[in-house]
Amino acid sequence: MFEFTVSWIRLDLPGADVTLAADWLPAPEADALFKQLRADIPWETHRLRMFGREVASPRLSCWIGDAGASYTYSGRRFEPRAWPASLLALRQRIEQACGARFNSVLANLYRDGHDSMGWHSDDEPELGPQPLIASLSLGAERRFRFRRRRARGEASQPGDACEWRLPHGSLLRMAGDTQRLYRHDLPAMRRVDAPRINLTFRLIAPR
Repeated sequence: MFEFTVSWIRLDLPGADVTLAADWLPAPEADALFKQLRADIPWETHRLRMFGREVASPRLSCWIGDAGASYTYSGRRFEPRAWPASLLALRQRIEQACGARFNSVLANLYRDGHDSMGWHSDDEPELGPQPLIASLSLGAERRFRFRRRRARGEASQPGDACEWRLPHGSLLRMAGDTQRLYRHDLPAMRRVDAPRINLTFRLIAPR
């Protein structure tokens, strides 16, 4: 069992539970893990249904998990691929850091700053009403934004949106009502040439 202390910083999002460990992995370890995962994970382009039509996702992805941990989002159902050994060891460490159990992970490879993730909440039914999601960033530092979910016609207010940079080796933890109250995205950054890997660990509820 790994034993270490995590230095969490709580992010100021009213009603949410979001904490960040900016230097969770030391740079040499994060470098080695990035290289290994880029080679070990069977990256593919997911086809998603958006606005009534099927489109190619603007990033490479892979859904990985325990047997039966299927996941449905953007109109597609994904069956999990088997865990690479490197991710099994990492899962144990992240479970200890977050005080939670995970049975799946969505791996995303952003090849450069042109790749992105649009506004969304991780609020699919199989994640439960208050999902705890651990997000590990490796590679190029990218912008990560939150925006409060507003009712139709509701005016925006100061503090509705905020932004952070997620550095190489950082671990972001989202819990409580975060997904119910906020959306998040990873916008394109045209001047970024280097790739980034993001791993979002989740617990899929049994059916």
